[in-house]
Amino acid sequence: MGRSWNGPLVKKSDYVYDIPKSYKKGMKVDGRIFSDDRMIESIKGDNAPEQVANIATLPGMIGPSMAMPDIHWGYGFPIGGVAALDIEDGVISPGGVGYDINCGVRLVRTDLRGEEIREKVKDLIHEMYNNVPAGVGKKARIRLKRGQLNDVLDYGVEWAIEEGYGWDEDKKRIEDNGRMVSADSDKVSGKAKQRGEPQLGTLGGGNHFLEIQKVEKIYDEKAAKAFGIEEGMATVMIHTGSRGCGHQIASDYIRDMERAVKKYGIDLPDKQLACAPFASKEGDDYFAAMSCGANYAWTNRQLILHWVRESFENVYNEGAEDLGMDLVYDVCHNIAKVESHEVEGKKQDVVIHRKGATRAFAPGRKEVPKRYRDVGQPVIIPGDMGTASYLMRGRKTGMVRSWGSTCHGAGRVMSRTGARRRFKANQIKKELSDKGIYVKAASNKVLMEESPNAYKEVDRVVEITHNAGLSKIVAKMVPIGVMKG
Repeated sequence: MGRSWNGPLVKKSDYVYDIPKSYKKGMKVDGRIFSDDRMIESIKGDNAPEQVANIATLPGMIGPSMAMPDIHWGYGFPIGGVAALDIEDGVISPGGVGYDINCGVRLVRTDLRGEEIREKVKDLIHEMYNNVPAGVGKKARIRLKRGQLNDVLDYGVEWAIEEGYGWDEDKKRIEDNGRMVSADSDKVSGKAKQRGEPQLGTLGGGNHFLEIQKVEKIYDEKAAKAFGIEEGMATVMIHTGSRGCGHQIASDYIRDMERAVKKYGIDLPDKQLACAPFASKEGDDYFAAMSCGANYAWTNRQLILHWVRESFENVYNEGAEDLGMDLVYDVCHNIAKVESHEVEGKKQDVVIHRKGATRAFAPGRKEVPKRYRDVGQPVIIPGDMGTASYLMRGRKTGMVRSWGSTCHGAGRVMSRTGARRRFKANQIKKELSDKGIYVKAASNKVLMEESPNAYKEVDRVVEITHNAGLSKIVAKMVPIGVMKG
């Protein structure tokens, strides 16, 4: 993380702060941060606004370089960054997607009540821990046959469902139906495949988790009904990404992009913004490989969902269908997409980078599943393991203000090293237990790094995006049991 930021910020409204393009040589557009007066002080604390200004220098920028209230320092782009770039004149940057391609969240409803699940929460968490490999470097339960990983990379969730992992209905409730058709496994290196093969269907470590929750409050009855969510209901949230496969794809192409910057004479204020014209061989190749990383991540979450359902079946001696374990939705928050948006009154295809930001499409968009199209796309915002998570929905104002984007979580305020120095694992366990939350982690190290105190207040982050018109609050979920990798 960098030093505190002291550049210019122009307050445009109660929830919008702009960095004028006059701030820095090469800025083609303004920077824009969605925040309130209190949150902006912590945002300035790690110099992430400098990265917002840096993004504004990229060739082909359309509209302001943006950041959500959960913004913090990242590689090249801040985590919480959003940028729209012209398809013909603009670039694509791996730093605008991140190392964990298509890190994302899925929410599962159940017919069980939160209070009745409390009695069996330890059994459920332990069963999930036995069924879903978790922790850094953990290996998968499945062994892929030769060529199957290429099918995963090319076809995503379609492969998983054909192999018996999940229900046909699942893919209709996943962003892009769980498959980016732009994927081409030939563009993924042997090393990325080698790293990905033994990790498919694993949770990983860090901030990734499985969480059993209770719906504490409904804010939007119409949307909650459409999403199948009721007050008091037990839900399950899954948060993980593309594991070593996505990380290696990012590493491989960042090297390629560093060469492309020289080849195309692109002037950058930070080499971590390494990029290539979207309409170039380098741009095409990265987009095809990144799409494979996205497909891997969706498949990864699909296998985990399958084993979560099995875990509930084992504990309750009932089928997952009888327990009402429908997938509500799956959203990614580290991705680049080609999307149609209104630019100066006309529809235009643009390359949207969302890094630590979630797509939040409004009612009526064709990308939203038919069953949700009247209310808008579900948006899933995980908090820290001690407070709450939220279900939100896209809205028309967000399409105009942020390219249909919103926050992705609480956002860190403390580094992992800082958290390890400051917090003790036993103390965290006790504090969570006092709140009625059972936690099982692969290591004490991860418990300390993921202390609730290392994160911003998710309630506030969500409130800002709601009040700024980016997405609308539908329901609040509180944790009952947490499994950490």
